[in-house]
Amino acid sequence: METTKNKGDKWELIAIKYLQNKHYVIKDTNYKFGRFWEIDVIAEKDGKYYFIEVKYRSNNKFWTGEESITHSKLFKLEKSIYAYCMKNKINNENISFEVISITKNISSYRVTHYKNLSMT
Repeated sequence: METTKNKGDKWELIAIKYLQNKHYVIKDTNYKFGRFWEIDVIAEKDGKYYFIEVKYRSNNKFWTGEESITHSKLFKLEKSIYAYCMKNKINNENISFEVISITKNISSYRVTHYKNLSMT
């Protein structure tokens, strides 16, 4: 039986392959800060760090992946990102928050990459 976490891993792997094809270097995945806070993918490219939330939807009937990121989720992501930066001595000026939304189509899937997003 496939668990929700296993399903998430599948889509995160697709996002990672997408990023690697775009010359991102994967630094960390599923970085946990606190009990419930997690950053899906942390990547680096050209001296800049990218903190990436991966969202999957089997359809856009109710919400797209990117629309499902709530203010509460953004707050948790922001705290996790800053904790990671402090721990790894990364300058806050060299970071970017991004979302990769994966939507299932009939026989494949569509990847949409939202870059340089505001966390407010």
